Amino acid sequence: MSEELADLRALAEYLAQGLSDHADEVEVTADEEDGDLQLQVYVAEEDMGRVIGRAGRTAKALRQVLHSAAYRQGRRCRLDIEE
Repeated sequence: MSEELADLRALAEYLAQGLSDHADEVEVTADEEDGDLQLQVYVAEEDMGRVIGRAGRTAKALRQVLHSAAYRQGRRCRLDIEE
């Protein structure tokens, strides 16, 4: 795993844990696809609404933060939230 990918994975994990009531159940996996970074955030079923937010606003904000961090490294990042 590249250092850039590890940094973004750690950032996504930190943000998701801060939003979750069950922070110990948050898991983030990371892959590279065609030069783009792909992150999957797994949270407890009870925390899905909290992490996604009303009308997806929280998820959109998470994606924007990760997109900005990846852009500073000259990369693209995609985030999926799973339960």
